[in-house]
Amino acid sequence: MELILDFGWMKVSDIGTISLILLLGMFALLAIGMPLGFASAFLAVATLVMKFGPDLLFRDFGRGPFAVLGQAIYRQMTNYVLISIPLFIFMAALLERSGIARDMYSSLNMWLSRTRGGIAVVTSIMAVIMAAMSGIIGGEVVLLGLIALPQMLRLGYDRNLAIGTICASGSLGTMIPPSIVLIFYGLVTETSIKALFTASFLPGFMLASFFLIYILVRTRLNPGLAPLPPADPGDPAGREKALMFLGFLARMTLWIAGALLVRVAFLTATGANRVQEGVAPIFLGMVSDIPWLVGALALALAAILLAVGPERTRAGWQMGKGLVAPTVVIGVVLGSIYGGITGITEAAGMGVVAVFAIGLIRREMTFEIVWDSLMRTLRSTGTIIWVTIGAAALAAAYTLAGGPNYVANLIVGADMPTMGIILVMMLIFLVMGMFMDWVGIVLLIMPVFLPIVLKLPPAEIGVLGQLDPRHVAIWFGVVFCMNMQVSFLSPPFGPAAFYLKSVAPPEISLTDIFSGFLPFIGLQILALSVLLIWPPIVTLFL
Repeated sequence: MELILDFGWMKVSDIGTISLILLLGMFALLAIGMPLGFASAFLAVATLVMKFGPDLLFRDFGRGPFAVLGQAIYRQMTNYVLISIPLFIFMAALLERSGIARDMYSSLNMWLSRTRGGIAVVTSIMAVIMAAMSGIIGGEVVLLGLIALPQMLRLGYDRNLAIGTICASGSLGTMIPPSIVLIFYGLVTETSIKALFTASFLPGFMLASFFLIYILVRTRLNPGLAPLPPADPGDPAGREKALMFLGFLARMTLWIAGALLVRVAFLTATGANRVQEGVAPIFLGMVSDIPWLVGALALALAAILLAVGPERTRAGWQMGKGLVAPTVVIGVVLGSIYGGITGITEAAGMGVVAVFAIGLIRREMTFEIVWDSLMRTLRSTGTIIWVTIGAAALAAAYTLAGGPNYVANLIVGADMPTMGIILVMMLIFLVMGMFMDWVGIVLLIMPVFLPIVLKLPPAEIGVLGQLDPRHVAIWFGVVFCMNMQVSFLSPPFGPAAFYLKSVAPPEISLTDIFSGFLPFIGLQILALSVLLIWPPIVTLFL
């Protein structure tokens, strides 16, 4: 007991001092290489010791404050939606190892090979499709680095343009559903994940369009950045290629509209699509949708028979069939969510089954691929789980110490305007993103910041338009994800750089990679500015 009393100086009554010690301690532990999960757990115990005294470690161990920590960890780890994360990681690993992504790249390249900067455009479009399939960031950057980087370097593309395109586009999984960052934000803040997915559609594709416009404009202003590949005499060109692409789209429309008509018939026969007051209609699954689907079928048939012709349609299908499998996976994952068929977790499981089935049909799904994908999933999930445990413990300990109220009073007491407070939060997100993983930021910072944002007057958020008070938490989640987009490219610990470095040629250094990020970081900050200036862009589809 005397030994415990000798360490009575460790008790700190001032929450401001505790907050400063935690901040400095976190940076110090991360600087010496301690994993974020263990650093957070250590600081959680240190916070309780500073607040309640060192005898807490020996007095009723496992009860009181420590019991609160255990409950917080248990509550976080037993959330059903958390199961979707390893499922999405497994699906991304299967996609990376199978030939689905390679064939998708080849098909996109056939259509855009004669466009200035076409390989970079293909890379960005492929990243968007990959993001809509799995929402995993690291796997996309590695995959694009393996497939697209050698091709761009071989054709003489500017190195910075190639590197920036791969890493910036590969991080779009943060914004485009099904984003794991949005899933975590929804879990921590108890916000509807489906609403977050819907709200992030437009901002995510807006950011992707910024990348595409930048590539097209810059390569036209300076053609030397993206030389055109030698023309193949057998490749269609001009109007012929456009008609073949129209035939491919028409045939895809036939398949999709036909499948949706069969679905409407099934829902009607079972009575699942009855119109009910207070129940949202099933997307493209109601009887009232039949005329639109029949019209789409008729237009597709007319395009094939009158404008394109069966021969061009068959040739276009051969050129673009690599896009069919990704379309099926996206339809299964997002269609099951927005079609009201399943929740987020079940949709992730259905996506895994879809990728696995497509791999079996293509005779590419071997035992080695499945085993390697499972091992990658285990390693990635283990990292996320440990960070979640440590960060949940630290968040609970800091809450017990009164930290959230202290930070809230500190920010509100600064007597800043509403947008000033939000801009300070954005700056904190950007700085923390340079040094910390997004999982830790969600679990540690969001429980402090979101209650402050919810208390701000919604009419003063933004410059153009007015944000609906019901959608403030959703808007803040999308804005946070846009911040995390920047963090994936921000030195010194931008993870996208290290993902690409692992597969890049030896002559490409980390300095080269980070220097290629600068224009794309500017585009990300521009997209973030749009969300801050015009908040209703997030709620247009809600």
